[in-house]
Amino acid sequence: MSREILPSPMVEELERIYAAMETEYDRVASRIGLSCKGCRDNCCRSYFRHHTYVEWAFLWQGLRQLEQSRVDRFLERAREYMETARRRLDRNEQPRIMCPLNEDGWCAVYSYRMMICRLHGVPNQVSMPDGRVKAFPGCHVSQELTRNMGQVPYLDRTPLYMELASLERRFLGDKRKSLPKVDLTLAEMLLQGPPVF
Repeated sequence: MSREILPSPMVEELERIYAAMETEYDRVASRIGLSCKGCRDNCCRSYFRHHTYVEWAFLWQGLRQLEQSRVDRFLERAREYMETARRRLDRNEQPRIMCPLNEDGWCAVYSYRMMICRLHGVPNQVSMPDGRVKAFPGCHVSQELTRNMGQVPYLDRTPLYMELASLERRFLGDKRKSLPKVDLTLAEMLLQGPPVF
């Protein structure tokens, strides 16, 4: 099985976008004094949904670098994750379940992790196409740190989203209009395998 799912130029562009995300995250985190070190919570328990084929493909490119026995273990965890999530959602509870790729508090495919995994935590905002701005206060630690700040710094996700959306359009090409929109947990992306179109 080929390890490459994304063409090399697209990998380089996605890595550049991810590096910009991390730079912006670090800028805002340093301004508010946010550090994940010693946090008793773990954002890897957040119920994230992901929305791009290009990131899904890149995630699988990272998984293909691992030994099959590890991938099999992650797939089993993904099945357990989905069963638990379904039960909790059926009870109208927000699932707080450890990500199937978390090993000893660290992502097993850290350099291939997805956008929301890179940006979660700091206060951030995004400008919608209709001109509205949606603002998110960040994780509970971030909210505590900014509670008494007069002017809270925000990470503006808009230009990063636009670059990612442009890369997504190029990755999908003519198939973009016929494919269903992506709205999956990471566990679902694992269980469905690499995106096929």
